[in-house]
Amino acid sequence: MSISKSISHSMKSSSWIRAMFEEGEKMKKKHGPENILDFTLGNPITEPPKEFIEELTRLVSSDIKGMHRYMSNSGYEFVREEIADYCTKKSRLPFTKDHIIMTVGAAGGLNVVFKALLDPGNEVIVPNPYFVEFMFYIGNHGGVMKLVETKDDFHLDIASIEKAINKKTRAILINSPNNPTGVVYTEEELKELAWVLRKKRDKGQRIFLIADEAYRKLIYNGTVLPDVFNIYEDTIVVTCHSKDLGLAGERIGYIAASPSITNIKPLMDAMIFANRILGFINAPAIMQRVVGKFQNSSVDMMEYERRRDAIYAILVESGFEVIKPLGAFYIFPKSPIPDDIQFVRELQKHHILGVPGIGFGRAGHFRLAYCVEMDVIERSRKYFMELGGR
Repeated sequence: MSISKSISHSMKSSSWIRAMFEEGEKMKKKHGPENILDFTLGNPITEPPKEFIEELTRLVSSDIKGMHRYMSNSGYEFVREEIADYCTKKSRLPFTKDHIIMTVGAAGGLNVVFKALLDPGNEVIVPNPYFVEFMFYIGNHGGVMKLVETKDDFHLDIASIEKAINKKTRAILINSPNNPTGVVYTEEELKELAWVLRKKRDKGQRIFLIADEAYRKLIYNGTVLPDVFNIYEDTIVVTCHSKDLGLAGERIGYIAASPSITNIKPLMDAMIFANRILGFINAPAIMQRVVGKFQNSSVDMMEYERRRDAIYAILVESGFEVIKPLGAFYIFPKSPIPDDIQFVRELQKHHILGVPGIGFGRAGHFRLAYCVEMDVIERSRKYFMELGGR
């Protein structure tokens, strides 16, 4: 074999999201893209804010010397200071530039964190359903992903998480707002989780809480995203601007480690070193220079909320069991038949592309990414009406 056994195995168990997206591309060639209703990929539909484009245009047209050269592996100091100031105002904790590392998106950031924290065989607890790439990010660094089922409403089952913790547990990875469910974890359940982790710490086991907050500004109906920094001391937040500024293809994000972490310098040094040796070297220079100024900005969230309301209403009218998302741009209905893969195949017969729930660890459901044109949602109604009442 010309490739490694581990990669060969990973490719076979790889993302259903990409698999269905690629199948959709074939359907589009056959039937025409205008005739395919594609809900597979979480690719932001909104454009970056006008002010962002103006600042980017000004920057790339400037004659700043050294703008495209290397900088510290952790990123530009002035950018990290801007982000630290934002984190301080949001959490009221004393963040400095030394708590921030600029990264190649949230995916790059998570790999950096796991590289710095995990020894081979260490376990990372992940609530299920989950974003499938987490398995690979953890496995990249010798870690083992340990899935713990969530409740029927997709909120955390604290008792099950506590039961899953053992001597090998190194971290718990949460994703809120959640992909694929759109659920936003409450302050109460996160405090319960923190209580469990403090009990373990009091007995000599330090477990980090890693929060993937890639969708943290995509929240609806006045929902407030709890500040995990004020809930648990050993917290590391990884985020990006792929969704909130519409910059998915630019791969820009950052790691923020809580100032409350004791003996934090070795951790920060390890993550900066990991950022380099994983081959990222540093986050993209131009994007760093721009995003620091836009920490309080975002695309028009009402665009996504209107789409959320439209697809949710269609699914409910069609008889699907579905929990209304409070964040992100995904919805995760129950399949009307037990075999979610078969149901997704049925959707394809009506030129609708979705992703089976098994691809996120929860069979019997399917995911729709509603970051699409409103026309796509509206045209899907008659097909969901035909299929939902089984």
